[in-house]
This record gives sequence, structure tokens and C-alpha cells, in this order.
Amino acid sequence: MSAASRAPLGSNSSPRTTRNTRSPRVRRRAALTAGAAAAALLVSACGSGGTSGGGGNTNFVTGSDGTATVAKGERTPAPDLSGKTIAGKTLDVADFKGKVVVLNVWGSWCNPCRAEAKYFAKVSKAYAGKGVQFVGINTRDTSTGAALAFEKDWDITYPSLYDPTGKLLLRFDKGTLNPQAIPSTLVLDRDGKIAARSLSALSEERLLKMLKPVVAEK
Repeated sequence: MSAASRAPLGSNSSPRTTRNTRSPRVRRRAALTAGAAAAALLVSACGSGGTSGGGGNTNFVTGSDGTATVAKGERTPAPDLSGKTIAGKTLDVADFKGKVVVLNVWGSWCNPCRAEAKYFAKVSKAYAGKGVQFVGINTRDTSTGAALAFEKDWDITYPSLYDPTGKLLLRFDKGTLNPQAIPSTLVLDRDGKIAARSLSALSEERLLKMLKPVVAEK
């Protein structure tokens, strides 16, 4: 018997065969895990939203429907929100002080944004003569073309700031917005302070529930 035939089975034989047998299963499990993680990220980035803004002392009181409000004496000012709109014009939300402002964070890539768009289009027109200004914040769209098409499709006539990297969203105090919760909506009172918030897509009923009490304030 030759030395080669007498040699014990070592790392170059059976173990390698075992690794080759297990390897496809391991790869499949890894692929499934990666796929699940990607799906979870997609849901968190564009879903029904959440109920938490990530901590912080923002004085929000959240109702049973997920809409949060802040008592008039406990509100904080919105940050500087200015820049170019998706139409290429200059806009500064501070110029609307004296009006109630509805800020809607959206993206053309976001299915829940499409679901609520018709309600925002309808309510924005109904309240245009009642001292209310709607303003969008378009985020994560890599170009304005898709965003402009979205506005045309849903007959959105109010302006939207173009914020592809989310820099405007990061200006809000911690706990005010969750950058992963798209769409989100804030209502600013006539002093430019944050009065109400939703971190999920809104029906017409919920949008009006946020808006009407602020409009009624003296």
C-alpha cells in the first residue's frame, strides 16, 4: 500500500466535501436574511409610518389614532425651512407666519404618499381662502422630474421644497420627526410653532382633525 493510500483522511478530503454540501444552504440562508433586512428597511422608509419621533422632549400628546398635538403654551418653533422648490423657485416657510401652515413630507417613490395625495390636494384647495398654507417637503427623489410628475398626477398646486438628502428634516428638534417615517405631516400655528403631528399617511378625516383646531385658535 502506498504512502498516499495509507494517509488518514484530512482537511483536504471529507471536510471539503462537507463544506461544499453545506455551502449552498448557508448561502441561501444568508440571501434570505439579507432580503428580509432589505424588506424591513423598505417598510421603515415608506410605510404607514410610526408613532415615535425618536425621543426628545417635544411635548407631544399622542391620541388613539396616532395623531399627536401640543398644547398652545408648550409649542416649539419650527426650524428654518427655506430653499429651492421642485419647480426651481425660492421659498421660505417663515414668510407664511400669520397663517396656519401644513407641512407634508413626501416622495414620489412612496406608495402611502400616493394614497394620501388626493386628500391633501382637496383640503389645500378648500382651505386656501381660510388663512391656511400647505407646503410640501419632497425627500429622497434623486431628481425633480418624478416629483413634478407626482404633483401633476394628483393635482397638487401648493409648493414643495426639494430636500433629496433630508437635510431640512434634520433641522427639527430631536423627537419631532422620524426621517424613516414617510409620509409625515406637521401643522404649524400662526406663530410658526408646531401644533400637531402625524408620522403616518392621513385620510381626509384625520387631516382635518389635525387642521381644524389650529385654524379655530384665536
